Formats: sequence, C-alpha cells, structure tokens
Amino acid sequence: MLDVFITSRVRRKIVVVYAKYPDFKTHVRGLAKLIKEDPGNIQRELKRLEKSGFLLTEKQGNAKIYLTNKSFPIFKELQAIVIKSQQLEKKGREA
Repeated sequence: MLDVFITSRVRRKIVVVYAKYPDFKTHVRGLAKLIKEDPGNIQRELKRLEKSGFLLTEKQGNAKIYLTNKSFPIFKELQAIVIKSQQLEKKGREA
C-alpha cells in the first residue's frame, strides 16, 4: 500500500522502521543489516529524509546516528499510515 505513495523501495523501508519504532537509533551499516539493502542506497535516502526533517542525526565518535524527529509536522499521521498499511497487508495475506 505504501508503495503507491513512496515509490523508492529503500526509502519506504526506512520510513516504516523509523515511523513504527520512533525510539530507534542506528547508523547506516546497522540499518543496512536490518533492512537488507545496500549501505550506499541507504545513505542517500537517509540524507533525503534528514533534509526533509523526518530524521535527525547525532554524532557518536566517528559514526553518524540517525533517529526519528518526533516533532516532524506530520509524524503522527505518517506513523498511523504505516501501521494501518501493515495491518491491511497482513489481512490481505491471511485472506
């Protein structure tokens, strides 16, 4: 369902992780392992999402850690859409 609105597969996976788990923090390689995507593609999408304001960053040593911006203007709505779309997908698989 989200694929209609978010056409980038990698971006969609990232948005789902950070919207569903707002306290989640990780670096590029950790996220690459989690969503099984190329770190280069992930880095590009993380930068776009940071630029949009959806993600924030903090430094931990040499690593750049990405976290959800819970005060992003449409965060709650986006989170609700992610959860509802996953529920719809689950129901579709069960039918």
